[in-house]
Amino acid sequence: MDRKAIRIALVAHDAKKEDLADVLREFLPLLKNSEVVATHNTGSICSRRLGLTVKLLSSGPLGGDLQVGALVAEGKLDAVIFLRDPLCAQPHEPDISALLRVCDVHNVSLATNKASARAILAYFSGDARPPLVDLHELAEAAN
Repeated sequence: MDRKAIRIALVAHDAKKEDLADVLREFLPLLKNSEVVATHNTGSICSRRLGLTVKLLSSGPLGGDLQVGALVAEGKLDAVIFLRDPLCAQPHEPDISALLRVCDVHNVSLATNKASARAILAYFSGDARPPLVDLHELAEAAN
């Protein structure tokens, strides 16, 4: 796939925002040439730390997840990266489930962890190689 602009949404729970910034940093050339939307706090961090131009939606708990879902349903996104914190209950869990479901219904690429985010971004970058898994990182996460 040729490097081209993509339409991508970024969402990350508080404990995963740094992880998201780390992954995105690896794909800045792609992202700087793409249409990026994000929930408010996630987008603010990505804009500030990475210099990305990001269209800010509402924060996730205030309807941002649903706004992303609406963009998916309207065919306005190629991919969603949603780094969730699976170890922390979220008060807006029904909104999160709805976003995941609408991605499945509309067959939109969805990443919910760093490995799948790298794989999706590598695909859109034209890099067909699978992302490398950092076994040390996995071991630390398991502890």
